[in-house]
Amino acid sequence: MKTIVKFLSILCVLTGLATTTANAKDAILVFSKTAGFRHKSIEVGKMSIVKLGQENGFSVDTTENAALFTPENLKKYKAVVFLSTTGDILNAEQQAAFEQYIKKGGGFVGIHAAADTEYEWPWYNQLVGAYFLSHPKQQNAEIEIVDKKHLSTKALPDRWKRYDEWYNYKSIVPGLKILGKLDEKTYEGGKNGDNHPFIWYREFDGGRSFYTGGGHTDESYSDAQFLTHILGGIKYAMGKKK
Repeated sequence: MKTIVKFLSILCVLTGLATTTANAKDAILVFSKTAGFRHKSIEVGKMSIVKLGQENGFSVDTTENAALFTPENLKKYKAVVFLSTTGDILNAEQQAAFEQYIKKGGGFVGIHAAADTEYEWPWYNQLVGAYFLSHPKQQNAEIEIVDKKHLSTKALPDRWKRYDEWYNYKSIVPGLKILGKLDEKTYEGGKNGDNHPFIWYREFDGGRSFYTGGGHTDESYSDAQFLTHILGGIKYAMGKKK
């Protein structure tokens, strides 16, 4: 695994893009640029999503090169995953290209710190669904799965017990289709009360958006339930029904 990660890192440095499963019909882009805090789990997260693609018939390109956010390049992808991105990571031209991509039916997946990204871009707030407010210490907690019909939640238990870093949110967009809520009675430091959204999706501006607050820890990306969860979110964003 370490050898593969090192190889992908070298490719990213040389070309700005790492590509796998080149013969697959569908493709997604995993974007993990950070301009603020950088999660150590990004590297294992990229490899786990690459493996999900290999096992499920879609190719996965990984990059931290924002210059690849052009209309010509983005149209190759069924979905773009923001994997724990942070801060201001796209310039005005790149933002416009991404907006056009979504308007033409593209998909977006936000994982964990995707909510800690682009605070000065109101359109992105609508796309991701909410912004990061704060978090307490990492600890065990329970997520109440309120909708099990979605691809990302249908295999999850009604009460999903996990160890992670639990985000509180601000600027929560009205009309999100909530899939899972944090039960603040099961941990310390919750700030959103009885209605604490943590997993959601929506159709937005011509495209599809999915977000999950999990994924801070390295261990998340070897957790079969979490991987099944994000695979379902990716499939939804790609426009797949199953």
